[in-house]
Amino acid sequence: MTHIVRPARLGDLKHLYEMAKLTGGGFTNLPPDRDALGAKLERSEAAFARADDGFADELFVLVLEEIATGEVRGTCQLFTHVGQRLPFYSYRLGTLTQHSRELSRTFRAEMLTLSTDLEGSSEVGGLFLHPGERAGGLGMLLARSRYLFIRSHRARFADRVLAELRGVIDEAGASPFWDGLAGRFFGMAFQDADEFNATHGHQFIADLMPKHPVYTAMLDEDARAAIGLPHPSGRAAMRMLEREGFRYANYVDIFDGGPTMTAQTDQVRSVRDAREHPVVATDEDGGEETLVAVGRLRDFRCAVGPVREADDGIALSRETADALRVTTGKRVWHVARW
Repeated sequence: MTHIVRPARLGDLKHLYEMAKLTGGGFTNLPPDRDALGAKLERSEAAFARADDGFADELFVLVLEEIATGEVRGTCQLFTHVGQRLPFYSYRLGTLTQHSRELSRTFRAEMLTLSTDLEGSSEVGGLFLHPGERAGGLGMLLARSRYLFIRSHRARFADRVLAELRGVIDEAGASPFWDGLAGRFFGMAFQDADEFNATHGHQFIADLMPKHPVYTAMLDEDARAAIGLPHPSGRAAMRMLEREGFRYANYVDIFDGGPTMTAQTDQVRSVRDAREHPVVATDEDGGEETLVAVGRLRDFRCAVGPVREADDGIALSRETADALRVTTGKRVWHVARW
């Protein structure tokens, strides 16, 4: 075992900023802006500090820490209820069917409609793994740790959860979808609009975007082709979301046209299949590689290690128990690795 997932701290700002500069743009939840990242960490600190489980619009930031060095090598985020402080906009892709009796023809027109349908959902996002760590299942650990966090804090999260995937962006950092649609109304390059959104929110979209549906046939070919497609670097993330039970439901990001995936929270595979048991032993007798999480709020930690059934609970390897700071008798959440 080399890494654990833990709550982010204010002192992680430097690491997050250095990673944000590596994203290549279009990564709204991890902007390369110290003030914006600092505000996120402060908001996350407040969420981890609140002890009761009542309804609130909160952000939790988690980080992947290399145990030996203490360096932060990845990050992810959870939003408990989007669209409560600021509107949460998406485009809904729909179809209008019309029939002409005189021509004996039926016409089906695809259209994009500005929507806040997904307001109130929880969101998993902001996942970024340092390029030097993209092997050995660390992306899986980082992504799925979020679901064990949800399971162990279920009352704080909504009954529906979404994930926005970054859309197609070319080598110059431009978005064909933005250039073909929103850019025509805003007079802003995609990178400028994306950075503004990351630091100021979506309200300028409500102020300036057309409120009427947009027929996709009126967009250029490149913009149409980008609708609902993930960035090439996000295809593996999309497959992982699909394995968890997320599905593309014809909602796309208003900036780059990337797909928004949704699922019922209690049917997300890692939430549904997670089990809670006490640790009854720590030894080196082996077991199945398993995601294990312990602790609430600021004490949350998650790692991957061998687990086996033992008496009325489970046994962990000593290395796993040490990484999670777990002793016998402590209850942990665990779910099979796949």
